[in-house]
Amino acid sequence: MSHYTGALEAVDRIVNRESEADEVLRQTVDVLHDRFEHYSWVGIYLVEEGHLVLGPWKGPQATEHVRIPIGQGVCGAAAASGQTEVVDDVNADERYLSCFPSTRSEIVVPIVYEGKVVGEIDIDSDTPAAFGPEDSALLERVAVLISPHSLVGWDTGGVPWQA
Repeated sequence: MSHYTGALEAVDRIVNRESEADEVLRQTVDVLHDRFEHYSWVGIYLVEEGHLVLGPWKGPQATEHVRIPIGQGVCGAAAASGQTEVVDDVNADERYLSCFPSTRSEIVVPIVYEGKVVGEIDIDSDTPAAFGPEDSALLERVAVLISPHSLVGWDTGGVPWQA
């Protein structure tokens, strides 16, 4: 079984086992971060009043980008378009909002619920061009699985979650 299949099955188990939305999202971040060496930072942003607000994340350090206007940066572009964004070289993409000096590539996958973008999965890698079709396919499927748990009914008040 590939890492991708195993990770998808692990997220499926989380979604079917956990009833608390924040636990579903936290555990999903842990699975993605821990199972793939080329995923150096994994976070989930949630849409709240025209912004992406950082939810659970895992990586070597926090990002300063805890609130991003929709439409700004790679994350904001993915939220605005509803399309996955893959950036092979963050230094060559003027939209990239620099988080960590070590980051070389990024993938952002919108989380859509009932036709509306409600959040996104944001993953950085310290490896250039780290994300291929298998990563996109996995993360798009994960986004579908966690979408009902990504609604901000339990509003954070604009305050980012603590990791």
